Amino acid sequence: MKNLILVSLLSLLSLAAVSQNSEKNTNLPSVNIKTLDGQTFNTQDITNDGKPVIISFWALWCKPCKKELDAFNENYEDWVDETGVKVFAISIDDSRSTAKVLPFVSGKDWEFEVLLDPNGDFKRALNVNMIPHTFLLDGDGKIVYQHTSYYEGGEFELYELVKKVANGETLGK
Repeated sequence: MKNLILVSLLSLLSLAAVSQNSEKNTNLPSVNIKTLDGQTFNTQDITNDGKPVIISFWALWCKPCKKELDAFNENYEDWVDETGVKVFAISIDDSRSTAKVLPFVSGKDWEFEVLLDPNGDFKRALNVNMIPHTFLLDGDGKIVYQHTSYYEGGEFELYELVKKVANGETLGK
């Protein structure tokens, strides 16, 4: 019975993970956000020398977000070695809680770049309504895939897409 419930739950989570492949690739909007040390950072600077980029929107209060980013971090070194992918974690915590992001990230020892979107400008520009919301960009900086939600093992499905993008393949429907 427990297995049936678990399978049902995982199926529901899979259905809830809204996958959206757009027919037309879109570029990132130009929005000023912040680095963890308070410096201004323009989202047009999210680049990776022709290699794939993962952007994940998250918040301190979002347990699935933190699980997804922990899963990314566990595999990050291998992913970078194999594909050159770069991860940017964008915290949408508001100005009341952004001071807690740096100590949290330091405690996690995440190896990827963490940026702050305290006013939600970048989030709104990309139409992010629920988190975690993860985007995959190709080497030209175009959004080629996005999904919401997280379930255990989802990072490996995303990484399969990263490998395709790194090899120059187009993601189709």
